[in-house]
Amino acid sequence: MTLPEIFVLRHGETEWNRAARMQGGLDSALTGAGRQQASDMARTLAAVVTPQTHDLWSSPQGRAIATAEPIAQLTGCSIRAVDDLREIAMGDWVGLDRAEIDRRWPAPVENEHFMDFYARAPNAETFDALWDRVGRVLDAIVRPTVIVTHGMTSRFLRTRAMGWGRDRLRDLPGGQGEIYRIINGQHEIYK
Repeated sequence: MTLPEIFVLRHGETEWNRAARMQGGLDSALTGAGRQQASDMARTLAAVVTPQTHDLWSSPQGRAIATAEPIAQLTGCSIRAVDDLREIAMGDWVGLDRAEIDRRWPAPVENEHFMDFYARAPNAETFDALWDRVGRVLDAIVRPTVIVTHGMTSRFLRTRAMGWGRDRLRDLPGGQGEIYRIINGQHEIYK
């Protein structure tokens, strides 16, 4: 399957990101830095995105919508909330900060990779389920699309959009304030 061009953005920094607190299905407000990230990404996209050229899809969660709103304002695109773009559910860890998680559920190895950390969250959404969700999103794309989502969902979505398997999830960069562009099977940070 050849996808049209997609731009994938993680929501701007939130209060809970700053506090190392697991959000999952819960939400917290964008910080001042997060609002600035959203504004900066919107200005970058406004140079190439219009309602005639691109769709604008977002996770329905507040932090993603708050990041998509400046894009909608500057480009004139309407936001389509897509439930399958929500963040991975964190099970028993939702709402807890990293220090509490480490105290109650110590890592099995020193310097645990963040992918292994997410994979062991008790009663959380499985990686299989998230992989299936992002597949449904990609199957629904019919023209160039801007996608505003979350850290883990973005990583799974971009990996699958590249035609890679789950063994490559660790190979792509992450982070807030970055626009990732995938076109013709190639991944780049768009500036």
